[in-house]
Amino acid sequence: MVHASGRPGPGGSFLFTAPCNTGVKMPTDPDHVSPTVKLLDVQPTLPSERFLVAEPPDAEAVPMDVVFVGGGPAGLAGAIELARLVHRDREVGGTLGELEIGVLEKAGQLGEHNLSGAVVNPSAFHELFPELSINDFPFRQAVGKESVYLLTQSASIRVPVPPTMKNHGNYLASICEIVRWLGAKAEEYGVNIFPGFPVDSLLTDEGRVVGVRTTPAGLGRDGKPGGPEAMPAMDLSAKVTVLAEGTRGPLSQAWLKWQGITSENPQIFALGVKELWKVTKPLDRVVHTMGWPLSTKTFGGSFMYPLADDLVALGLVVGLDYPDARFDVHETLQKMKLHPLFHQYLAGGEMMEWGAKTIPEGGYYSVPSRRHGDGLCIVGDSAGYVEVSSLKGIHYAMHSGILAARQIFEALKLGDTSEAALSGYSEAVDASVIMRDLRKRRNMRLAFKDGLVSGGLRAGLMTLTGGAIPSGKIAIEEDAAKIRQLGEIQEQFRADGELTFSKADAVYKSGNQTRDDVPQHLIVGKDIAPEVAEMLEHMCPAGVYERDGTELIINAPNCIDCKATDVVGPRWTPREGGSGPTYRQM
Repeated sequence: MVHASGRPGPGGSFLFTAPCNTGVKMPTDPDHVSPTVKLLDVQPTLPSERFLVAEPPDAEAVPMDVVFVGGGPAGLAGAIELARLVHRDREVGGTLGELEIGVLEKAGQLGEHNLSGAVVNPSAFHELFPELSINDFPFRQAVGKESVYLLTQSASIRVPVPPTMKNHGNYLASICEIVRWLGAKAEEYGVNIFPGFPVDSLLTDEGRVVGVRTTPAGLGRDGKPGGPEAMPAMDLSAKVTVLAEGTRGPLSQAWLKWQGITSENPQIFALGVKELWKVTKPLDRVVHTMGWPLSTKTFGGSFMYPLADDLVALGLVVGLDYPDARFDVHETLQKMKLHPLFHQYLAGGEMMEWGAKTIPEGGYYSVPSRRHGDGLCIVGDSAGYVEVSSLKGIHYAMHSGILAARQIFEALKLGDTSEAALSGYSEAVDASVIMRDLRKRRNMRLAFKDGLVSGGLRAGLMTLTGGAIPSGKIAIEEDAAKIRQLGEIQEQFRADGELTFSKADAVYKSGNQTRDDVPQHLIVGKDIAPEVAEMLEHMCPAGVYERDGTELIINAPNCIDCKATDVVGPRWTPREGGSGPTYRQM
């Protein structure tokens, strides 16, 4: 068994270490039969007792009517729609009166924890702001040309754009800029925005959510107040709490488990690593690729988008069910940039920002059977509203926030925010474009569980039949249950610091603001085998995990909240506000 301990590390950082189980030896001979890795066997249990606290808000709680947990596109769209509905109700002499609407965001400023491609379907913006024109929205430019390539190690073969990936009528944008724009609009409507306030717990009363408790700040490594700047947790009471935490939200996970709410398939995820480059050669089209540098058994692909004549976004997205436990998404992206297709644009340029994020990919069958309860709704990525074959999620997130706001408004008018009174939200989503699109392409991602070739054939059949064939559900297992092999040991990657970058340099480019002495926020299993330690080291794009002989070193302050290892291994928990990245244009 392993007992994690801590010790001071270089530069004042604090390293938590856990000795590896030396009863399992890691092979060094490439011809040796690789051991298997199954992270589900060592993944810690979700600490629901932290996220669900059976207490009323304290006597000094901030009174709110509705609290949105998360200041991303789903939460902000919901807050804006609710505020607009209340405003219209007052104008026509309604009886609801003033409402206190709050949005709690863990980042120090809105947008700093948001990352996406992003090519945006503008439909949710038109629905939320019918009085505005397309030129009023925070988009960079309309999608013009677009190309899809099948890559080999040294060549690129242009292929027809799959129907689901065609982006005519969509817009290139920075999700950071979208979120800041939405935040300003929300404040114009009187919404209370609280940046720098992560939520630690849902407060409950006999099955009903009655408010939230924030994460304390300024604590030392021992979890005790570290000085006069320390801030205790704060309670907020609410008639309705909306969970808009984004991907892999811990409160959403805990609440769904508590309520016994399941889905037909477990949720599965991808990890996307993205860079923003200042370039000298303009990119004139949206580019997507498949094939190299991924194996035929690994689901994923890359993108390269023009945000301006001198600004390019590129990234690599990989399903977290990949079979090789030594696969490293960050290093693979670095090697990918050496390919002629990318190198011609990046050479002589400068990497401006770097970041990473997980994406829910399960689709229709992985959406929880209901996303509402007594005093609560779940929206956006927390509910799994992402359609992978079209690479879209932002407008679905916003649509879900809007639909939640409308049902909450009706429930507040009736003075009833029970599960029954909020059920119209789940029903509205199920009847909306969100679930219609997810159902039509319900097996697209799932078809690739058996590899690129068979998946491509089945996806083509689904496209031709509008999703009718295959008609049934393709069953899947969660990513943590994947049995993986430790592949061959690769030659050590050496970044050049100009075109390719180490994980340490990449984290610097994320603008990480985490204190070195912040309390540990990652929960690691008690029995760490060497092959598990090695997989975590490769999986984490930010270099949080490092295998050093018989120790697993955890440099928690490096964490950029991508949640990759939360999917398959160590659990992520909220830490003090403002920790993590400070994305500006991602």
